Amino acid sequence: MAPKKPVTPEYFRDKLTTVDATGKRVWIYAKKIRGPHFTYRSIVAAFLLILFYSGPFIKIHGDPIMLFDILHRRFIIFGIAFWPQDFHLILLSVITTIVFIVLFTVVFGRIFCGWVCPQTIFLEFVFRRIEYLIEGDAAAQRRRDNGPMNMDKLWRKTLKHVVFYVISLITATTFLSYIIGFDRVKHFLLDDPIAHWGSFSGLFVFAGAFYFIFAFFREQVCTIACPYGRLQSVLVDKKTILVAYDFVRGEPRGPLKLQKTENLGDCIDCNSCVVVCPTGIDIRNGTQMECINCTACIDACDTIMTKVNKPKGLIRYDSEEGIKTGKHSIFNMRSIAYSVVLTLLLFFVASLFMFRGNFESTILRASGSMYQNYGTDSLSNIYTFDMVNKTNRAIDVTFKVESMPGRIQYIGDHPPVEVGHIGKGTFLVILPIKALHSSQTTFKIGMYEEGNLIEMYKTSFVGPSSLDK
Repeated sequence: MAPKKPVTPEYFRDKLTTVDATGKRVWIYAKKIRGPHFTYRSIVAAFLLILFYSGPFIKIHGDPIMLFDILHRRFIIFGIAFWPQDFHLILLSVITTIVFIVLFTVVFGRIFCGWVCPQTIFLEFVFRRIEYLIEGDAAAQRRRDNGPMNMDKLWRKTLKHVVFYVISLITATTFLSYIIGFDRVKHFLLDDPIAHWGSFSGLFVFAGAFYFIFAFFREQVCTIACPYGRLQSVLVDKKTILVAYDFVRGEPRGPLKLQKTENLGDCIDCNSCVVVCPTGIDIRNGTQMECINCTACIDACDTIMTKVNKPKGLIRYDSEEGIKTGKHSIFNMRSIAYSVVLTLLLFFVASLFMFRGNFESTILRASGSMYQNYGTDSLSNIYTFDMVNKTNRAIDVTFKVESMPGRIQYIGDHPPVEVGHIGKGTFLVILPIKALHSSQTTFKIGMYEEGNLIEMYKTSFVGPSSLDK
């Protein structure tokens, strides 16, 4: 039997693997895979899932570790509260994230999709695992789906979809806890549902959408809906490190029994890399938009290579240039340089958040106001202040003249500033005339909270022009 010739025309780029010639959906039955890469991905997935589902219950100083309360414009990240006044930090973070994604994709391809993307984590490590448990492996699922409806098929399908929706409902509840807080979600669940019909409706709609994506839409999210796959297509080049097939070593392909008699490559054309692919592609055709770099084909191929006594790594993390030249180095000057840039960007954003203050204040001398005589030996100026409280508690701030003798007298009430609110007020700065040396005297005002200095503010005091002589 003559060896199979490698497919050279790039016909596969003209169509999706999940759509047949008539436009009908081709259901993907990904074969169950085991291997070191899958083990590592399972550990990462378990960590992320535990973090996601336990997040609403973890609290720091009484606040959840993560909260994205859009309605009240309050965000909490690792116990630190952010308010609308911190919008510049959010904007810089978004810009940095975009740059990070671009550079990371240029260097490492679509590795994010295969290792930490929520779509992959939930599909491959939650829903597909349940599917294997209830309906069996890929071959059993295919036979059952192509066969007639019977009691075995009915109860398995029913149980699977009930479990799918329960998980979707739990996930939707967890997601809602990140938006409004678990305490409020708990109140809604234990209280009269009719009184909170709007929240319950939103919860079930989100659960339904989540269920639809992972029960039916599945890999179509990666190949059709997600824009990142298209972005990857224009960012990767010959030096990008991704899951790649070593065509130099593997071609021409042929069955194992002809390996000794024919001049064939190491690929025995077993198709193992194809049947485990969650998007149904053939990695041997080269880099494709549908590839999510999940490493399933690496584990499958390494298993076969071990069985036929050939070196592992026929499919591996490498670049097209590395495969052609034989210089198989993940950490080259280009990847190191880009990684340094990524690290600096992360440190830059992290430093912005670390040095962000818990208070944001402004002290201004009242516009158009002049000095006032205060007694026989002092003058006064009127000042207004704004104080933004970014902490998770109410604060009572007091002001004190720091750089010269003087005192402050509040005009009106001076209540504590509530969490996330802006405190406004007016006060008089009273300075002795003998301490003034010009009509514009610069001095400092200290802001104290519970006796601790939290900020120093420099401003000016207006006096009579006679002081300039």
